[in-house]
Amino acid sequence: MIKAIIFDLDGTLANTIPEIREGVNMTMEKLGYPTHSIEAILSFINNGARHLIRCALPAQLQSDEAAVDHALAQFNLCYGETYMHTNTTYDGVRELVEKLHSTYKIGVLSNKQDPFVKNLSRQLLGAESCDAAQGVIAGMPPKPHPYHTEKIAAELGVSTEECVMVGDSDIDLLTAQNANMKHIGVTWGFRSEEFLREKGVKNLVRTADELEALIRQLAEEE
Repeated sequence: MIKAIIFDLDGTLANTIPEIREGVNMTMEKLGYPTHSIEAILSFINNGARHLIRCALPAQLQSDEAAVDHALAQFNLCYGETYMHTNTTYDGVRELVEKLHSTYKIGVLSNKQDPFVKNLSRQLLGAESCDAAQGVIAGMPPKPHPYHTEKIAAELGVSTEECVMVGDSDIDLLTAQNANMKHIGVTWGFRSEEFLREKGVKNLVRTADELEALIRQLAEEE
């Protein structure tokens, strides 16, 4: 039985790329390194802030863990100044979450840093519509590892098998598979429909209305 819907954040709830890029480029400028285009940032994301910053560093520094540590600490400060500039969801998403919340627990699970996820989820969805928000905790593995998935399911008071994972990337599909969750992919985010189908996503929706209908369908099939 489906009891909870868990949403990815970046590219699923909202377009956060401009603010991520701003934070990354502020970091690179402070460290004296080249900055990056939106297209480059899109190729760096989905595997957590450490991976993002590693990719943003000059190639000769990407295997230098001390350099990555230093740049990541700087990024946490810089992105801390920009991330809350993301203040609207994709069309219809906030309204859908509010509607779904009358039936299901609502969670947000992201590879963004945990404090940023909690604050941004409240801003985008409203505290009353988001029952739990979980980002990456330092030293713990990001999605698709099930650690944070199991943590948020426990906070929601459900098993992972009672959750549907909604996301815009192949990482979200792998996350769902690793935690025995159902999965729905959305095409309005950072990865194309063609890319998602190539990665094996079966349940794909193009609008918030289609997402609602598919969730209801999956629930009826239980």
